Amino acid sequence: MAVFLQQYRIMKKNYFLPILSVLILAVFTGCHPAKAQGIFNRDAKVQKVIYFNPEVFPDIPEIQEPTYSSFFSAVSDQVAKFRNYRMLRVDANIPFDSSEVQSIREFCENNNADLAVVPKVKFFKVGLGKYVFSNQVVVSLKLYDAKGNFITETDYDTYRKNARLLGSAENSIKIGTNGAMKNLGKNLRKIRKDIVPPIEN
Repeated sequence: MAVFLQQYRIMKKNYFLPILSVLILAVFTGCHPAKAQGIFNRDAKVQKVIYFNPEVFPDIPEIQEPTYSSFFSAVSDQVAKFRNYRMLRVDANIPFDSSEVQSIREFCENNNADLAVVPKVKFFKVGLGKYVFSNQVVVSLKLYDAKGNFITETDYDTYRKNARLLGSAENSIKIGTNGAMKNLGKNLRKIRKDIVPPIEN
């Protein structure tokens, strides 16, 4: 009998735990009740975004894989900050200046994706004649919807924005990618379309 009484008391305490947890969460995170409720909303749609391999300029095979690695590392870090977004890396190359609408549409359909990003990483050239690399890059992003319709475009120049003269090219790619993704979010807020929810910093 004493055992059943003890279980009853524990169950009674657990009855109030969900309410207490939500209140604590709201107080310590500064969430409004609506935002706190949204955290536990299982019906919230997760936007799937395809990221293609960035077009690399100049087109030198030796620098492509290191560029891909640095680019997707930065994208993963940024996407991880937003619970409503999921990154899907597609190991395919889409030309940046003449993006293939049909290919984008097919990739989105086959991967059940909502959006697609076509990126480009351009390295600076130093000197004349043979190509000598600088550690500075321009990272450009184009955003499309699942039907292949162009939405917006942005870029980030690591030299103009940060005047970086030192450091590795890998770090410049990450800085450029972070900057371009933040600019993309700003563009989406200005457009005020219902394609994606606004991105909060």
